[in-house]
Amino acid sequence: MNGSPYAAPATLTLYQKLALNLTGRKKLPENAAGPARPPPQTVRNSVHVFVFFPVILFGFNSNSFCGRRSRLCNYCESFGMLADLLYKDYNFNHKFTLSVPSSSGLGLTATGFKKDQYFVGDINSLYKNGNVTVDVKVDTYSNVSTKVTLNDVFHRKKVALSFNIPDHKSGKLDVQYLHPHAAIDSSIGLNPAPQLELSAAIGSKDVSMGAEVGFNTTSASFSKYNAGITFNKPDFSATLMLADKGEALKASYIHYVDRPDGLTVAAELVHRLSSSENRFTIGTSQSIDPKTVLKTRFSDDGKAAFQCQRAWRPNSLITLSAEYDSTKIFGSPAKFGLALALKP
Repeated sequence: MNGSPYAAPATLTLYQKLALNLTGRKKLPENAAGPARPPPQTVRNSVHVFVFFPVILFGFNSNSFCGRRSRLCNYCESFGMLADLLYKDYNFNHKFTLSVPSSSGLGLTATGFKKDQYFVGDINSLYKNGNVTVDVKVDTYSNVSTKVTLNDVFHRKKVALSFNIPDHKSGKLDVQYLHPHAAIDSSIGLNPAPQLELSAAIGSKDVSMGAEVGFNTTSASFSKYNAGITFNKPDFSATLMLADKGEALKASYIHYVDRPDGLTVAAELVHRLSSSENRFTIGTSQSIDPKTVLKTRFSDDGKAAFQCQRAWRPNSLITLSAEYDSTKIFGSPAKFGLALALKP
């Protein structure tokens, strides 16, 4: 489903991105496919609510928000599993990541990406001292991205400030509150015309519902409004979403055939109400052994993809990806990619 506005994780709705941030899973290098995740565990039959009011949401990783694992993480995990299985780390170029941790609290990560004859990269430094985290990234275009996070400023509250240089309008301030049964995330873009967004969800161990609204203060109009509902059982998760301002109906399903690290099957269907267009993607993930994971993906546009990830040493991963486009007449219908992540 490459080319579809619903095909890549980067285009997931805010509701899905928030769910990914609440999974509480260990962060892996960006260029490496992690081992198969176990399906979400069941929780006590109580109702959980989380409300988010982000003006401009940061791109927090899976650990940055859920410092304490909340019960919310359990039923939100299905969103992360779907994105990981269908889209994560399918790379058809060359990537290299080197992570150098330090006991002093300063960690460095260098990332390189090569496509055809072009090479781009960045260097990321992460410093942690007590409840303060400073994240600075410099890329090959001389852009500097900085995020400063203060954890537990008050009880269960986190404050984060981010900005990019030289973009003087990129500043963002984020205040978060996390509770075992609720979470609030309010953020504001430090510019004259910020984007306003509101997302909320409520659920139990078996069912959860959520909705989001985006408001553009420049045009005084709604930029988005989406809603979704998820059903969770020990061996499957199903989601139905109304997205793209009510123009698209999106359904996804994950089935855990062999728990916890065996075969997992996922499917995603998108129906556009205005044009009656249907798009679908089907994927599988299979753990061959504790260090090897195989993934496949098939879509209605005639593309088939394969991925093999191997942890050849602790925290060091090598990922091979391949894709075949049966509709491509001119040029090579096959693409290959290699990603290597090293962590001493």
